Amino acid sequence: MNSVFLLLVVVLIAIAFVFILPPLLRKHADLDVDLDQRNVKIAQHRLAELKENLRSGGLSQIQYDEQLADLEQALSDDLDIQSKVGPVSTQSRWIVYVLIIATPILAGTLYWSLGNYQAVSHSAEMAFNTDAIKLAEISKMVNGLAEKLINNPDDAQGWLMLGRSYDVLEQHTQATTAFAHAYQLLGDQAEILLLYADALGYANDRNLVGIPSELIFKALALEPDNMKALWLGGMAKAQQGDAVTAIRLWKKLEALLPAGSEYQQEIQGLLAKLESEMPSVSAQSEPTTNKSSAAITVQVSLAPELIKYAAATDTVFVYAQALSGPKMPLAIVRKQVSDLPITVSLNDTMAMMPNMKLSNFTEVKLLARVSKSGNAMSQAGDLIGAVNKVDITDKNTHHIIINDSVK
Repeated sequence: MNSVFLLLVVVLIAIAFVFILPPLLRKHADLDVDLDQRNVKIAQHRLAELKENLRSGGLSQIQYDEQLADLEQALSDDLDIQSKVGPVSTQSRWIVYVLIIATPILAGTLYWSLGNYQAVSHSAEMAFNTDAIKLAEISKMVNGLAEKLINNPDDAQGWLMLGRSYDVLEQHTQATTAFAHAYQLLGDQAEILLLYADALGYANDRNLVGIPSELIFKALALEPDNMKALWLGGMAKAQQGDAVTAIRLWKKLEALLPAGSEYQQEIQGLLAKLESEMPSVSAQSEPTTNKSSAAITVQVSLAPELIKYAAATDTVFVYAQALSGPKMPLAIVRKQVSDLPITVSLNDTMAMMPNMKLSNFTEVKLLARVSKSGNAMSQAGDLIGAVNKVDITDKNTHHIIINDSVK
């Protein structure tokens, strides 16, 4: 029999005996004397009360005599009854020894015939298999969700949940398909873009070059301070060999992370490694406007009639856009309404993607937009102003008046 099981049995029996045996082994005092003394004291106390009531007028002499007679009779009866009670026999203690011997024998016999002591030895194996059972249950639920989505392909949240579930199961190829459906239905939302990009990277041996990189920098354009986007963006740039941009993104991420946290320390280690591999990177990682190969100066103001529709804390995006093709900003600056009027310089260092920057175009469109949601994507109700065509070599200051709203 398993030694662990035997130890458990012994401990449990010992605990049981601790509760059962002491009352049986305890010596009994002479109850006659104790009870007689107690009854006499009670009678004395009651007699004192009667006398006090008689003295205070609470009882008449007749009432006093009647209650005194009752008290004497009750005391007499109590003393007579107690005198007939014999001493407790100690011969019944033999049952203690029977219990000590018979209980373990009886319990062991019953368990041997009805129980399964080997179950104790299987506990570790059962614990080991618990995770496997849970994983199988999750897989079953995920497969059920996938089947439901075949019949309901427009359930965007369902596709999103399916993608997350595949990520947990580390089935990254299936996750990319699910996130692609969610992206198609929900559009350019930072969370969707990053989940899709991350899954593509895992499915491609953690390589973020190409489509994953485009998705990541779309997310960064929407949410410039999104920590996951900064992390993945830095990783994508490092894989592309653009250490300067990787360092710039990770330095921004470092500043956003809690001081001294594990994640901040990890980022600091990566930055130190990049900077040690490229000694000149530190000097390049804080670019200035006069080093840009292309720059446009823009002055932005808000039309007086629209001031009442904008709060001081509303976000203002000032950006350049290609005249045709993708609408991703070629350079973008984020300010607040309280900063207006303002003059900014748009240049190549503000590009979201290396192949989508000002110097790659001869003419661009300039826009300034007030967004209450803080979303870089244009939404109905946003206030907007634009200069439709600007030559990239024009060094004059270009004026944008925000005087219209997005329909």
